[in-house]
Parts: sequence; C-alpha cells; structure tokens
Amino acid sequence: MRIVFAGLGVMGAPMAGHLLKAGFEVVGFNRSVDKAMAWGEAHRAAFATDFEEAVENAEVLVLCVGRDDDVRDLVTRAAERMAAGSLIIDHTTTSARLARELSVLCAGKGLYFADAPVSGGQAGAVNGALSVMVGCEESQLARVRAVTLPYTKSLTRIGEAGAGQTAKMCNQIAIAGAVQGIAEALHFAKCADIDPELVFQAISQGAAGSWQMSNRWATMAEGKYDFGFAVDWMRKDLGIALDEARSNGAHLSVAALVDQFYSEVQAMGGQRWDTSSLHARLEARRK
Repeated sequence: MRIVFAGLGVMGAPMAGHLLKAGFEVVGFNRSVDKAMAWGEAHRAAFATDFEEAVENAEVLVLCVGRDDDVRDLVTRAAERMAAGSLIIDHTTTSARLARELSVLCAGKGLYFADAPVSGGQAGAVNGALSVMVGCEESQLARVRAVTLPYTKSLTRIGEAGAGQTAKMCNQIAIAGAVQGIAEALHFAKCADIDPELVFQAISQGAAGSWQMSNRWATMAEGKYDFGFAVDWMRKDLGIALDEARSNGAHLSVAALVDQFYSEVQAMGGQRWDTSSLHARLEARRK
C-alpha cells in the first residue's frame, strides 16, 4: 500500500514513522520543505516537494495539518490527481462542516474520505497510542483501521462524514473542564498552604482522579507548561466546538468560559504553552 503522509509536525512526523516501521511504503510531504527533509533523513525515507506528483500514484493520503483551509486546499488538489477508489484519511481537527463538504467532493471524484481526528497528544503519537474518532462510510472502516493501526490504541467509528470531528469536539470540551478543575484544585491547595504532593496522593486515586491529574498535576505544580498540545491549538478547537454549538443548540457555558481563560493565557505570552497552563493564569493572580 503506497501512502502519502502530509503534515510532518510534532504529531504527523512520529505517526508517519510508525507507518514505515509497520512496512508500509510511505512518502512524506510538508509545506515547509525543511521539515520533510528532516523527516526523510531521520527515517531514511522518501519525501516529496511536489504534492500533486506525490499523490498521483498513492492509494491512501493521510493528513495531519493545521486548520480547515489547509485541509480543504490539500484535499481539493489531491482529488484531481488520485485514482478512483483511493482513500483520504484526515487526522486534523477541523469543523464537521468541512468534513461533510470534503466527503461530498471526494465522492464526486470516486474517492473515499474519512475524518479521523485523534486524541493523545504528542506523547500518544510518539508512543503509537492515539485514540481515533472516525466519520466515514462503513465499507471503508477496515481500510482506515489497517492504515492507522501502527499508531493507535483505539479506533471507533462514530458515524458518517463529520461524526469523527463532532466526537473530537466532545473530547476537547471534556478536557477543557477537567484541566480547569485541576488547575483550581492545585491553586486552592497552594493558597491554603498545604503540600500539593500530599493532596495529589490523597485525591488522585479517588473520584477526582483522571488522566489529566495523573499526568499534569506535578508539572503544573512546578510551573512547567511545555508538554504538548498548545494553547493556540486548544483555542482553535474550542472555537470549532462553540461554533457547532450555535448550530445544534448545545449549551457550552464551561467550555466558553475556559476558552476566555485561555485567551488570558495567550495575553500572558503563553500561546505555545500546553493546555495545563490554565494554572499559570491563577498563579499570576495569586502573586
């Protein structure tokens, strides 16, 4: 199976590497050629500088890029070159509206499209332990699973086109509330002058425990915020969810509030800090 993997950033580069290790024929592509070259050198693998030429003979195109416009551009260009029956898998977090639009576009060209956003962050990509939420035709699920297996720990088909992106919105909504709660609990412990480590030992194994608490409490306590998914990207994702909520009637009061808290983190210079930096905002006020 010949795969073109477009988007060799902190997530895409290790994901594409896992495909190579699994024995797939992979050609890497990145709009910044230096990243493609670095990936190719690191893995002794082929990379392309001409996107259209790269996808012309590909059976599968995998995307892990930035925003809706980036995905629309690459899928539109690929649809003019890829052979009928080929598959496009998009791991980018985008709007569900775009996923439905591109599914229709691809169907018109005889192609298949799957929106397949991931959760697990940079560590999940590096360790091959991502969770994938998929929106696609049921007939294509086996193909999507076969391609993504080398870098995933779970894959769930949610429904037709756009359903994967909608599930990813649920993921980000839940994370936003969880991280804010942990940030406030840690901040409260510090204000009360009790040992954060002892508090963690006391509450992390009970009902308050979570992945975020287990993996971020200690680093938040130390004021370290360089562990993956950036605030800029979280605000993009929450913006997508809040926009979708205006269409489907959902009430996302906590997500909207936390989004504003992240805007304050950005104003502090924390655009590239990870999402646990909500704690930095609280600590700045304490000082």
